[in-house]
Amino acid sequence: SLPDLDLLHDPEDELLCANLMDLVQATLGRAPLGAKRCSRLLMPAQLLVQVRTELLRLACSEPCGLRGALLDLCVEHGKTCHDVGHITVDPAVVPTFQLTLVLRLDSRLWPKIQGLFTSGPAFTPLKLSTGFRVIKKKLYSSEQLLIEEC
Repeated sequence: SLPDLDLLHDPEDELLCANLMDLVQATLGRAPLGAKRCSRLLMPAQLLVQVRTELLRLACSEPCGLRGALLDLCVEHGKTCHDVGHITVDPAVVPTFQLTLVLRLDSRLWPKIQGLFTSGPAFTPLKLSTGFRVIKKKLYSSEQLLIEEC
C-alpha cells in the first residue's frame, strides 16, 4: 500500500537512482546494436520517470536498497534482445539482486532502422518506446524470478 511505501522511502536511494539514471542514459548513448554500429538511444522523459519509479520500488525490499543492485541493460527489437551494458550500482557493496531492464525501440521506427543491423559504421539517434520490462533476480535466495511488465 502507499503508506507502507512511504515508510520504506530512502532519500539516499533517490539520489543514487538519479545518478543511476544518468549512467543508464550514458550507456544507452553509446549502445552497440550490431556489428560496428553504435546508436544513440534516447529515453523519452516519461520512460525515464517510469523506470526510475520501478527501480526504486523493486529495491525498497532489498537489504542494501538500490546500492545492492546489478543492472543489465537490454534493448529489444522484434524477437531479438541486444545486451547494451552492465552497471554495478555501488561497487563497494556486495550485490544482493540483479535487475535486467529490457527497453524497446519505438516500433514506428522499425522500417527506418532495419539497415542499422547490417555491417558498416554509423551513428544514428533512435527513440525508445515508453514500454519496458524489468526482471528481478535475488542473488541471495532461491526465489523465483520476478518479472514486471510496464
